[in-house]
Amino acid sequence: MNRLQYETSPYLRQHADNPVDWYAWGDEAFARARAEDKPILLSIGYSACHWCHVMAHESFEHEPTAQMMNDLFINIKVDREERPDVDDIYMQAVQAMTGHGGWPMTVFLLPDGRPFYGGTYFPREPRQGMPAFRQVLAGVADAYRQRRAQVEQAASELTDALRRDFLGIGGDSGAINAELLNEAAQGIGRNSDKRNGGFGGAPKFPQPMNLEFLLRSYARTGDANLLHMVTFTLQKMARGGIYDQLGGGFHRYSVDAIWLVPHFEKMLYDNAQLSRVYLHIWQITRDVFFRRIAEEVYDYILREMTAPEGGFYSTTDADSEGEEGRFFVWSADELRDILGDDASVAIEYWGVTPRGNFEGHNILYVANDDAVVAERLNLSVDDLRAKIATIRDKLFAVRSQRVPPGLDDKILTAWNGMILASLAEAARVLKRPDYREAAVKNAEFLLAELQRDGRLLRTHKDGVSKIDAYLEDYANLIDGLLELYQTTFDERWFIEARRLADHVLEHFPAPDGGFYDTGDEHETLIVRPRNLQDNATPSGNSMMAKQLIRLAAYTGDARYDEAARKALGLLVEALRQVPQAFGEALNAADMLANGLAEVAVVGSPADPRTLELLDVVQTPYRPNLITALAAASVEDEHPIPLLAYRTMKNGQPTVYVCRNFVCQMPVTTPDEVRNLLDKAG
Repeated sequence: MNRLQYETSPYLRQHADNPVDWYAWGDEAFARARAEDKPILLSIGYSACHWCHVMAHESFEHEPTAQMMNDLFINIKVDREERPDVDDIYMQAVQAMTGHGGWPMTVFLLPDGRPFYGGTYFPREPRQGMPAFRQVLAGVADAYRQRRAQVEQAASELTDALRRDFLGIGGDSGAINAELLNEAAQGIGRNSDKRNGGFGGAPKFPQPMNLEFLLRSYARTGDANLLHMVTFTLQKMARGGIYDQLGGGFHRYSVDAIWLVPHFEKMLYDNAQLSRVYLHIWQITRDVFFRRIAEEVYDYILREMTAPEGGFYSTTDADSEGEEGRFFVWSADELRDILGDDASVAIEYWGVTPRGNFEGHNILYVANDDAVVAERLNLSVDDLRAKIATIRDKLFAVRSQRVPPGLDDKILTAWNGMILASLAEAARVLKRPDYREAAVKNAEFLLAELQRDGRLLRTHKDGVSKIDAYLEDYANLIDGLLELYQTTFDERWFIEARRLADHVLEHFPAPDGGFYDTGDEHETLIVRPRNLQDNATPSGNSMMAKQLIRLAAYTGDARYDEAARKALGLLVEALRQVPQAFGEALNAADMLANGLAEVAVVGSPADPRTLELLDVVQTPYRPNLITALAAASVEDEHPIPLLAYRTMKNGQPTVYVCRNFVCQMPVTTPDEVRNLLDKAG
């Protein structure tokens, strides 16, 4: 019996027809393992994972392999995106056993859940020094039956090590200062690729959190080298094959060092973070190229990744029609057939060759500066850009008729919080009412459908929401709600954000500071996970620290400031030694070290004078600033304490600029606001 047909995860459903007797993670599987005294085979992956599909095809769809799995093991399949707690624990175990990790992940457990052996991808037949999967199955089953004492000892030692590894790193938040931040920026910069942009070599990941930190460091120090590092990287990425030149949006990473050949899946969380970096670099440079890329990413999300009810889908696959990248690549002959006389423009602009740059086909990338291409084609730059815009539309229309990559249409709270924050910020910075509307609809959906009895849930699909939310879900949704408040000034978003933060302080704290990834009402696992490092997505601890710092500035509530300081204090040595692994923590540390400018605006948002004042506050890049607005004078307490007792001056829209609730004299003109904010840093 295959139980995965009853699950909501598209990844689990992909395995519903396997001959493997799969269970989803839960008590039923562990009870059967205990009753039959069998080890558990835990397989973890996600829907956009190419090698997960390969292993599924080679082994899980293969009757002899499946029969062996069913005879010797109790088999559990987990979607890592739905259960990051399970994935985190057993990934740490596999890394401890093998020195590396990845997906698909295969871990063998005792019936009580303790791991004793594991790895990642195993081929059906022996290959490149890897044993065949059936050899692994036979060896593990034999060890479980014949050498149980050794297996028990290995499981005990590994589990004890996991419990130790989840403890904090240690430090003192008093050491978070300009010197530490400068050291960290220099440390990240030392690993920059000066030829191709980005950091390190192949494979190359975008690292948006580290780019954000370099932007913050530039804003703080004025160091032009830091700004160049970011602009150069973002230009190279957006011109490379890692960026979808026709439809917008970034693929997961580049398999090479030059951003040309991507791993073709698109993740909501990458595009949420990168759109925000491109938005911020446009705020600083006003280079229309960066604004165009940001808007193309947002437009892609709204066009292809948005559910009718307002949630955002998780991923699209790397494969279509069984081939990786097939949906995205072109031949020169195809372009000639579609474009006629304009084909030469497309071929020159996107570096298309008869031989191709990917398995005989062409991944489109911008091969040269527009001025160089225009000169070669004897066109003006404006004419070139106009032609490319028309060509892009034609090719996109043709591509839309192809079989698209698979869509993972589950809706995850944490990832939705990330894109909510980015969209809400973009709505006010770019003056885009459509982004604002999408952000409001998303927030309303999340609070209505992914919440039960005041607690958040992790995942939603087909009308079903389930699984207790994790720290990252709370932290990212709070971030989104605070950004949406600053765009709409609708108090309900602030009130909800504060309520969720209070829930975290009550149910997630760790005894030595910071937070666990799971709440105290969550299912008990062999270890209570606590991942302090930033990975492809921000650590829940880092993101939560940022929100607590902001809430402390809005409310003056010392609980928030104290909790943020404790969380970041644990990471001081890590920030010093391996800054590249703690980008979001560094962003939070930058907020803590610099303090926030607290801006209270009193004036109707329908009054053009108020809008002029807001434009000075919100349109430039000001990473360490929060804004609150009251439409009329406030003569008493207020749900947002920063607005309490704020009144208009001479009946005009008025701005108060404060730090730690100590305010400058209120001002009423854009120039006065600008001067105060420039002094406030």
